[in-house]
Amino acid sequence: MLRVVKVRLYPDVQQQQSLAQAFGSCRWLWNYCLNLMNQTYKETGKGLSGYEVKKIIPQLKKEYDWLSLTYSQCLQQVCLNLGVAFNNFFEKRAKYPRFKSKHGKQSIQYPQNVKVADNCVTLPKIGDVTAIIHRPIEGKVKTVTISKNCSNQYFAAILFDDGKGKLESNTEGKAIGIDLGLTHFAITSDGSKFDNPRILSKHEKNLKLKQQQLSRKQKGSNNRIKARKKVARVHRKITNCREDFLHKLSRRIVNENQVIVVENLNVKGMMQNHKLAKSIHQVGWGMFCTMLKYKAEMEGKIYLEVDRFFPSSKTCHVCLNQVGSLPLDVRFWTCDNCQTRHDRDVNASINLRDEGLRILRLRSVQVLTSGTGDKAMKCGLGGFPHEQLHQEACRPDVSRSKGGRKKSTTAFSVGQEAYTLSARSV
Repeated sequence: MLRVVKVRLYPDVQQQQSLAQAFGSCRWLWNYCLNLMNQTYKETGKGLSGYEVKKIIPQLKKEYDWLSLTYSQCLQQVCLNLGVAFNNFFEKRAKYPRFKSKHGKQSIQYPQNVKVADNCVTLPKIGDVTAIIHRPIEGKVKTVTISKNCSNQYFAAILFDDGKGKLESNTEGKAIGIDLGLTHFAITSDGSKFDNPRILSKHEKNLKLKQQQLSRKQKGSNNRIKARKKVARVHRKITNCREDFLHKLSRRIVNENQVIVVENLNVKGMMQNHKLAKSIHQVGWGMFCTMLKYKAEMEGKIYLEVDRFFPSSKTCHVCLNQVGSLPLDVRFWTCDNCQTRHDRDVNASINLRDEGLRILRLRSVQVLTSGTGDKAMKCGLGGFPHEQLHQEACRPDVSRSKGGRKKSTTAFSVGQEAYTLSARSV
């Protein structure tokens, strides 16, 4: 199984100069190849692949001698990464590749010939760089990415194969639903509420002061460079605090639960609301869901996302009655059918958990009916009480708001639809 460990590097002055030369060479090659691809497409109507532009590296080394100072495989990897960037663009996973700047984060990639010791990382043409290896790296080292942030801190992201297979996921354990918000960062189906740390608000005054000082400095001066580093340190502090909070909370949730169900939020679309964009940006929902997903996969647990249009807040989790509208300022509401008073966020998290269990149950039933029942009985049906599984599998279809959207996140089979209709009539 592939794992990544990011360690801190402490290069000396000479090694910093060598790394700066490598950063500059790889950045120049990226921009040169990207410009060549753009011009070739305009002239011929056909693009170039990463392997095709990689063939011009020997010719470029003859024209520019300083390219030979950088490890050859780092230059080759730049061309291959550019080809991957174009593939991601054409498959609509990313935006069009952009030119790189000498300002901001810098990085290079070593595909092989990197050795990791107890307190150093050996890089080709750089030497032994002092490092703090805070976690054991047991296995074959695949790729090492060296990066430098705006605060002149150096890191090495070490990708290695530990030789272990991927754990099989099962549902034997506790299931939890998580509703993400702004007042409270996360509300779980068991009633726990985790406050939003609002890290940016705590450092906003200091950040504003540092940015004002930066704006007064003359462009190109040494004082402006110093002021830019001060601003970068504040941003680094905010980033570290946010990641620390998200890592600790995600690790706690993964350790305590077996099935984790969240809502598939459209964060990019929600950022269009200028009144909430700043709050949504600083809370880090996307990063939190990413952490939950990969940590759950590493532990052999189940991470599931429910469709964003599922009416989790407007549906009573007791009788499944759905209200017509529920504005954001209404935090508590009473069901007209069963007279149950609901906390909006807790009710949403319970509905997300139930919907996730229903989807898992239907998947298990489909596997059983397809002829692989033994495997499904081992990995798909254990752990949940029979009454709970029965309730979730036969949950009535929850209708949605207007707009021609689907009526349910998972389609029922013919027999399940008949059971649902009979359950409604009762």
